[in-house]
Amino acid sequence: QVQLVESGGGLVQPGGSLRLSCAASGSIASIYLMAWYRQAPGKQRDVVAFISVSGGRTNYADSAKGRFTISRDNAKNTLDLQMTSLKPEDTAIYYCNFRNRDLTDYWGQGTQVTVSA
Repeated sequence: QVQLVESGGGLVQPGGSLRLSCAASGSIASIYLMAWYRQAPGKQRDVVAFISVSGGRTNYADSAKGRFTISRDNAKNTLDLQMTSLKPEDTAIYYCNFRNRDLTDYWGQGTQVTVSA
């Protein structure tokens, strides 16, 4: 089992920045992919960005490109998402996701991000 705990969400004005963090514990040796997802009210949960554990290859949703940066620290078992130039449409609950080599998905409890003036 893998336990994930997100932090760093909050209320920010449009154009502002936030840094989300995800702390992992448990059996993470077989994790090969880490990602951030988000879910806005009434919408499905969508991937924001992912990063491979080996090699650090990243990929971003079009909405995140140029504004968000995903990073991981394998030694500290943490996953971060630096978000800049935030827009009201970025408002959502953000979830940390780790995927095991057997394709089991682990999720955190989510952290609320609200972008509003």
